[in-house]
Amino acid sequence: MREVRLNSILDNDFYKITMQNAVVKLFTNEIVKYEFINRGKHNFPEGFAEELRKAVNAMAELKLTKDEKKYLKITCPYLALPYLDFLEGFHYDPAEVKIEQNENELKVSVEGLWYRTILWEVPLLSLISELHYEMNHMERQTNEEVIDKTLEKARHLTELGVPFAEFGTRRRHSYKVHRLVMDALIHDKNSTFIGTSNVHLAMLYNVKPIGTHAHEWFMFHAAEFGFKMANSIALENWVDVYRGDLGVALSDTYTTDVFFQQFDKKFAKLFDGVRHDSGDPFEFADKTIAHYLKNGINPLFKYIIFSDGLNLEKVEEITNYCKGKIGISFGIGTNLTNDVGLKPMNIVMKLISVKGINNEWIPTVKLSDEKGKYTGDLKMIELAKEFLRIK
Repeated sequence: MREVRLNSILDNDFYKITMQNAVVKLFTNEIVKYEFINRGKHNFPEGFAEELRKAVNAMAELKLTKDEKKYLKITCPYLALPYLDFLEGFHYDPAEVKIEQNENELKVSVEGLWYRTILWEVPLLSLISELHYEMNHMERQTNEEVIDKTLEKARHLTELGVPFAEFGTRRRHSYKVHRLVMDALIHDKNSTFIGTSNVHLAMLYNVKPIGTHAHEWFMFHAAEFGFKMANSIALENWVDVYRGDLGVALSDTYTTDVFFQQFDKKFAKLFDGVRHDSGDPFEFADKTIAHYLKNGINPLFKYIIFSDGLNLEKVEEITNYCKGKIGISFGIGTNLTNDVGLKPMNIVMKLISVKGINNEWIPTVKLSDEKGKYTGDLKMIELAKEFLRIK
């Protein structure tokens, strides 16, 4: 069997780097837990845990190279120089990752200081995905078919005239397919392709690394400061660290309606836009436009990044709906990096708890705009709904 290994410490989503920079500055003593969630009920073959452990152990050898540090310094001047020095000395500690397998069931968890463990989620998911296809001997389409399919998608998106980025690291088929997709996306110089969430590939292909923060940023703040203050303190801390850079706010950790109650005129003016990641995209667009208008802001000077399970048909519908109303762009993930004739995996890894001041574990939850898809501790979900007046 072919060995599955990561090639770079930057083979990760950019928002993990940006959040780590903020955590190093603001939350150096916080301890957290993450847990793998097998949403698709996938079966894992015998020996999977051992192969995953080998890949995880090998990650301890990854180091930020001089060229990678120079790239980050030039491309991302908002990343603090002390942070880049820290990242240069950083290495993954495999002891932070617990892996178990019981027949076909896989359990993976991560525990440790937040500023260290924050980088594990995306590489672990990409390794699990790639190993799944490799160990089950599932044959994908040819390189030529993958490239042709990607070129066709890129042409269609360019014809629509919408900016789009590649967001597919965590559930990619494999690193090889990811490279094939990137080869195709940069092929047409007139394309509206604007960049990738993968920092390693952004560097290799000389495109923009794209990302700001994830749900865990808000979930942590809820555990630390309470549900009522989570959005506002999380946004305020982001502003304090980045001073106007990286200005796209994720809106649906505790429903968009609650988010907009605290996304006041200050934040609405300071942030360039918002990201849609769950629920009806058309309802979200209407709510976002109405919020900007209510605050005296022209929505055409702002934008929405749509990133929820996109395919070409969905992108076209959203584009036609939003045209002339608000700026838009798209982050397309699995539909680019795992459209190879096989069923994509449905797997996630979530921040599940934060250690409090009395060494008790405080569960984290997410109340997305997708009805019935709340995640986390059931008692804490009910508590959050009560505090935030969510029915």
